[in-house]
Amino acid sequence: MKFQQDLSKNWIMKQSWRNLLFAHWPIPVNLMRPLIPKPLQLDTYECYAWIGIIVFIIDGIYLRGIPRLPLFAKFPEINVRTYVHYNGKPGVYFLSLDAPHWATYTIARKWYRLPYYQSLIQFWKDHSGFYFNSVRSDRKSPFLAGFNGNFMASSRVFFAGEGTIDQWLTERYCLYSVDKKGNLFCGDIDHIPWPLQTAEADIYKNTLVTPFGFEPPKTQPLLHFSQGVDSVFANIKRVGKYTI
Repeated sequence: MKFQQDLSKNWIMKQSWRNLLFAHWPIPVNLMRPLIPKPLQLDTYECYAWIGIIVFIIDGIYLRGIPRLPLFAKFPEINVRTYVHYNGKPGVYFLSLDAPHWATYTIARKWYRLPYYQSLIQFWKDHSGFYFNSVRSDRKSPFLAGFNGNFMASSRVFFAGEGTIDQWLTERYCLYSVDKKGNLFCGDIDHIPWPLQTAEADIYKNTLVTPFGFEPPKTQPLLHFSQGVDSVFANIKRVGKYTI
């Protein structure tokens, strides 16, 4: 399997992502649009915006030219995201990211302008599947947002077909972010196509989207599992500016 872009000359960081749950819900466009910075166009599939909650393990962070650092040990992360494009380039826009690792969320906030929050996250596995429990502890967050449940893979591995909802939700190779001055940034990411499996999950608590003024639909989310990929990141770059 080949990477989808050529970042071999300008990547600055590698990350290993493992044991991911992708949980997605369709959301009316009018609810999602106010949460997206003005320059970004909200991406839709079958006339709906989609919100995703992704739970996973970061099993190593490597900076180019520097060996693996103990500072970046294995840790869980949970992110809330939606899908956008800018000048025709599709990508991901993160509404929030939760992690227990102080160095990671501090650096990511300042470097990639991402809305990271410190959280207490437990993530473990036994013979029946994976379990997670997250409680946000960051003083900068007005909400004690949390996410609790379990999941397991329920099919053989497959790769998303062209034009499918599976591909549309998962095969995204850049992230967009903004700062308080109205600058818009883009960071390219590369990895092999996701080796996906269908998944089953029980979600007992989900208040991660409460800060944004709505709740996930009561319908069952669209679920995927992946054993993971190794990814590379290019440096973030400024691509636009807007009036806040």
